[in-house]
Amino acid sequence: MKALGNIHLIWRPGKGSSRISVGTIKKSASEGIRFQYNQDEVVKAKKLGFIHYEGFPDTTKVYTENVIEIFGQRLMRSERPDLKEFYDFWGVDLKKKEDKYYMLAFTQGMLPTDSFEFLADFNPEDNLSFVTEITGLSEAEIASDKVSIGDILNYELEPQNSFDKKAVKVFKDDFYLGHIKLIHCKVFHKTQKKFKLVVQGIEKNGVLKRIFVNASL
Repeated sequence: MKALGNIHLIWRPGKGSSRISVGTIKKSASEGIRFQYNQDEVVKAKKLGFIHYEGFPDTTKVYTENVIEIFGQRLMRSERPDLKEFYDFWGVDLKKKEDKYYMLAFTQGMLPTDSFEFLADFNPEDNLSFVTEITGLSEAEIASDKVSIGDILNYELEPQNSFDKKAVKVFKDDFYLGHIKLIHCKVFHKTQKKFKLVVQGIEKNGVLKRIFVNASL
């Protein structure tokens, strides 16, 4: 079993809205990398304004050509001056930095110009480490001094809530912060081992806007 499973194409109407898995990217030795939309979720997303991802206009088709090349356009360019900081933040294995599938999974392909991101369905292999994010902060309005980089957080598994069938609630001591991102939360339910959660990065403006955490086994 490999630590890295399928990658989900996630879309939401805007910040603060629920994430929807509108498509799945799959990689196999026999079929290569292919992409297809998740039909039920696309129906839900279209009611909220979703059309399609550029380069994949037919939401009923299974795409088998140029999949990772198209999605890989979201990855950071090698000429960026802050490339080392980017790799360090996301915990990139530099031996795999030319592997676009790996890079998309571990750096999430987020851009300020749209509402897409790429979330991997990880498997709990020894030494798995990845960066995820705590959701629900826009509504919570938590004071910006409540959490600091380097803080160790704790969590509890939640069998199901209104957003996810495999939810994970995150706390600073006994203070509830939010949930682990959609899809990323699944791996917490796949193992009896306990993940270590450490705050990796923070965006704040009087209140906490975003909290990135490193999850490691």
